[in-house]
Amino acid sequence: MNIEKILPKEGPSIEEVEKYIKKYSNEIIVIKCGGSVLLDKNLFNQFIEDISIVNKLGLSSIVIHGGGKNIKKKLDEQNIESNFINGLRVTDEKTIKIVEEALLELNFEILNNISKKQVNAQSVTPKNGNIIKIIPEKKELGFVGTPKEINKDILSNIVREKKVPIIVPMGIGDDGKIYNINADIAAGAVAKELNSKRLLLMTDVEGVLDKNKKLILEINSEVAKKMLEEGTISGGMIPKIYTCIDAVENGVTGVVIVDGRKPHSILFELFSDKGSGTLIRK
Repeated sequence: MNIEKILPKEGPSIEEVEKYIKKYSNEIIVIKCGGSVLLDKNLFNQFIEDISIVNKLGLSSIVIHGGGKNIKKKLDEQNIESNFINGLRVTDEKTIKIVEEALLELNFEILNNISKKQVNAQSVTPKNGNIIKIIPEKKELGFVGTPKEINKDILSNIVREKKVPIIVPMGIGDDGKIYNINADIAAGAVAKELNSKRLLLMTDVEGVLDKNKKLILEINSEVAKKMLEEGTISGGMIPKIYTCIDAVENGVTGVVIVDGRKPHSILFELFSDKGSGTLIRK
């Protein structure tokens, strides 16, 4: 394998990549990409490039994408206001159809662009090889679910075929209806089920910040719990941190909240000493 030909000039060094690549061989890396990174053309293109490079380096990855900004755009067009409870979107019958439409659009775009990089990818949606069974969240949230079962076999087969699964964060309830799932929570559930070495949660912030708004490079789950209790962590970061804690306490070696605005943030997080955000371990 000619690593030099695969890597971008502005990415990590060949020496660093060679050092870290052994760490991830025979492992599965789960990458969740936030909707905001997907809407910025430059960041989107870098995300696609990073995913294709990880694949070309012979590593296995699974992508789960959010769609918050795209969903908001579509809801605004129809004058539907979004309400959130603890960072989760309240989703009624009309909203769930728009959410599904927005997420499928993004899914197709990711799939299409990865395929252009000569990498095989496969779309995983509730209507096409659904892998997530859910239990409904609180009644006031509407069509919002929490994963109760992940179909590991479907995912393992896609990965075995050297394809990248691109997962829509939606699942099916016992009532046969489609439910929205917070993409961070969905990614955490997949990473746990597959005993992933790394779960990367890409977002549009630096990472976890302390009380003085300074970036924390690494914390353990106990410190993260304390920060939640004290209210240092708030808003959309709440479900992210709960996901991180749950994942590292259930078999995932490390979860990273990655600053997706940084150039080639996935490559620097996986293949360099400096990383791209906050690492959370048990």
